[in-house]
Amino acid sequence: MQGESIKQNQNDKDIMSTQADQPSTGYAGENESSSRQIRVILVDDHALVREGTRRLLEAESDVEVVAEAASGEEAVEAVQRLHPDIAIIDIAMPGIGGIQATREIKTYCPETAILILSAYDDEPYLIALLEAGAAGFLLKNVHGQELVNAIHEVSRGESVLPPSLAEKMMRRLSTQTNPTPRASDLLSERELDVLRLAARGLANKEIARRLGLSIRTVHSHLANIFTKMHVGSRTEAVLLALREGIISLQDTYDN
Repeated sequence: MQGESIKQNQNDKDIMSTQADQPSTGYAGENESSSRQIRVILVDDHALVREGTRRLLEAESDVEVVAEAASGEEAVEAVQRLHPDIAIIDIAMPGIGGIQATREIKTYCPETAILILSAYDDEPYLIALLEAGAAGFLLKNVHGQELVNAIHEVSRGESVLPPSLAEKMMRRLSTQTNPTPRASDLLSERELDVLRLAARGLANKEIARRLGLSIRTVHSHLANIFTKMHVGSRTEAVLLALREGIISLQDTYDN
């Protein structure tokens, strides 16, 4: 690996403030126009993969690739320095690898969402990644637009996880509850309502319809939930809520 494998964008800038009535966690609503960029770091040990992914994402007006990393160690250092919104990480890399890199990134920068892009879809690996704090995963054979869509979905607080895997993880964690008081206890009743519907896999638009809210308001509630629970994605929030007994397995069923 060359020493310059981490390449910070010269135009890198601080996270822009959102509008006054939105938390500054960077989630732009589906029906809003926003000048805020989704700041992304690419982590893969293959330069060609990073270059192709960068070109794909730089074609999007609201996505900014702020750095690249060729190893797990470089990824952790870059995230600590730049605090991106999303880190796109390969699972198999030299050094500490994707799972440990995810764990360390979530320790230092819980607000950064981790999206795994990997050639592997073995369930044990995926469960380990989710337990480490990943927001979701995509296989490397997906079309470019699917990756772009996933980035926007994670940025809006949506889930990027196969329903079958999500259900297995929720069942697994519902039997391992640890009701220790945490920042999640600060959730309001309305935020709990949003979290319960999010746990059912509902899109933000459907949550808004059921609660009689605007999509923007749902988005704002999700951003507050993530901040209070010290997580960066819907997947993490739901799994943490199950682990701590904030919601039950029954809450995840859409009756």
